[in-house]
Amino acid sequence: MTDKYRDDIIEGEDQEQDEEKREPEKFCSLCRRPESQAGKMIDLPNNIHICSDCMQKSFDMMNQQMNKGNFNYADLLHMPGVSMIDLTGLQNQMAQPKKEPRKKKEKQQEPALDLKKIPAPHKIKAALDEYVIGQEYAKKVMSVAVYNHYKRVATDTMDEIEIEKSNMLMIGPTGCGKTYLVKTLAKLLDVPLAIADATSLTEAGYIGDDIESVVSKLLAAADNDVEKAEHGIIFIDEIDKIAKKKNTNQRDVSGEAVQQGMLKLLEGSEVEVPVGANSKNAMVPLVTVNTRNILFICGGAFPDLENIIKERLNKQASIGFYADLKDKYDNDPHLLEKVTVDDLRTFGMIPEFLGRLPVIFTLDGLSEEMLVKILREPRNAILKQYQKLLALDEVKLEFDEGALHAIAKMAMEKKTGARALRAILEEYMLDIMYEIPKDDSIGQVIITREYIEGTGGPKILLRGQEVPLLEAQQG
Repeated sequence: MTDKYRDDIIEGEDQEQDEEKREPEKFCSLCRRPESQAGKMIDLPNNIHICSDCMQKSFDMMNQQMNKGNFNYADLLHMPGVSMIDLTGLQNQMAQPKKEPRKKKEKQQEPALDLKKIPAPHKIKAALDEYVIGQEYAKKVMSVAVYNHYKRVATDTMDEIEIEKSNMLMIGPTGCGKTYLVKTLAKLLDVPLAIADATSLTEAGYIGDDIESVVSKLLAAADNDVEKAEHGIIFIDEIDKIAKKKNTNQRDVSGEAVQQGMLKLLEGSEVEVPVGANSKNAMVPLVTVNTRNILFICGGAFPDLENIIKERLNKQASIGFYADLKDKYDNDPHLLEKVTVDDLRTFGMIPEFLGRLPVIFTLDGLSEEMLVKILREPRNAILKQYQKLLALDEVKLEFDEGALHAIAKMAMEKKTGARALRAILEEYMLDIMYEIPKDDSIGQVIITREYIEGTGGPKILLRGQEVPLLEAQQG
């Protein structure tokens, strides 16, 4: 027997053994499709094989019958061996490949708050300077407080020394930039920030927003990420509106009761917060948020607080040879800086609430020079906004120095702060922005002091000649 003939015999025997070892192809017991066509089969007792499509159809049919209340397990007797299967386990087994555990692992591996990403106080203040004019002390206090807060959060693993958080209370007249400061701070820091209004808060059980709604807004700003929300900032505006009401015989559900309800929130506690709603009810899921590392900033105009401070100062120096005049503090622009905790208690804030806001600072009222700077210096100044609007029509807009001071003087008389600037400019720019699109030859518009004061009109530069655009407006 030659070697070649012997090899052919051995090769033939190996092929026969491979064919014996090869399992026969499985067929679905319901649709009769082979495994090569229908995909991997699900093996059932009694040598029954079912493809995933037929199994899913069976589950859909059972769910429909159960929803209608017509489901009967006797209906499964036509499918041999199915009554012996743990259907719940089989359904979980089918759904298993659809899970994506990798994404969950990636979320768990995300690094905690990195102190290196939080800018230093001088960098925070420098960024605030680009948007907010004046208020140097307020910007300095906020920059240091925010930086220290996140140092405290990042070093929360200290064993011996536990750093307390420094919640802030900012006091300033309307239109001086309290809300704008916080909004600008939100753009600079990569942390969730929620701005809430204290006027809508009421005691639990009464019509209005629950106190926990301020935390639910922060949770929404953090995309419902509880861990991220616990490192956020909450700004509660109009905090002076929850002052204790005087001379009232009914329950103060939107004043002192709100202050008392916020005590634990400010200090740090675990609260159940509704997800995507302002109040708790049976249809809204709840999550637990720990407010220990949430920085609270409260702000308010506190109207008539100047009178309380003035009354206290007059009492201190109203008797004796060196007594001050009663009108000494009437025109003091820095009167709010002399505020004390006792003044705030007289205003209507309870001492327990003030004790949880250790950093109290004031914002200056805006002077005429500050209003002129607000008009033109910030990155998104009001004048730059109008110049951009007219630049789209290929028209250059300019303001005389006298016109800026006239606008600032009118804004001072309105006593609404920087908000008055927009109202005044809207009034005087209305006719100009109405007339400019009519004539394509207009190249430049100059707003003069005479136009603002009503003794003249604005001027335009038209092919090298200055001609009046509008007649002088009175009033």
